[in-house]
Amino acid sequence: MTRAGLLTYEDYAAMPDDGRRYELHEGQLVMTPAPGTEHQRVSANLFVALRQHAHARGLGEVLYAPLDVILSNITVVQPDIVFVAFNRVDVVSRRGIEGAPTLAIEILSPSTRTIDLRTKHRLYAGHGVPFFWLVDPDRRAIEAYVLEHGAYRRSAVATGSEPVDLPPFSGLALVPTSLWP
Repeated sequence: MTRAGLLTYEDYAAMPDDGRRYELHEGQLVMTPAPGTEHQRVSANLFVALRQHAHARGLGEVLYAPLDVILSNITVVQPDIVFVAFNRVDVVSRRGIEGAPTLAIEILSPSTRTIDLRTKHRLYAGHGVPFFWLVDPDRRAIEAYVLEHGAYRRSAVATGSEPVDLPPFSGLALVPTSLWP
């Protein structure tokens, strides 16, 4: 534990596995409930589309939760989906992603909505994650953000049945309606 009483990655890693999902937000332990079935269906559909795209083009690796993304010794998050481009592959280790992935994706659900919209949005920007997506099943929308000068700028909102490319991918042709159960 740090002198300020904040938890560290070592404290987090030493916790007994009690079946709950935890994250460290700037040294504070946060528990989040397991996602529901709609969330998991959206996550699976998006993961498959991104993995196929990245694999076919040799772009990098797409991984899904639970997976520790160790942004610092006191900040450990578990995005729903992460993409690590080959030019950043050095952040992938046996214990998770150690540093900023290329893209972090959060799928909003009632129990994590505020954390995803506010806390994680700020944490990802502060730790230099170049791209961030918020996927909102209620609105049937994907918001894509690009990091510029330490803050996110919304670059696209994808809805409907028209194929879209969202940063950092070109040629993605993702059809948003294909994600929703």
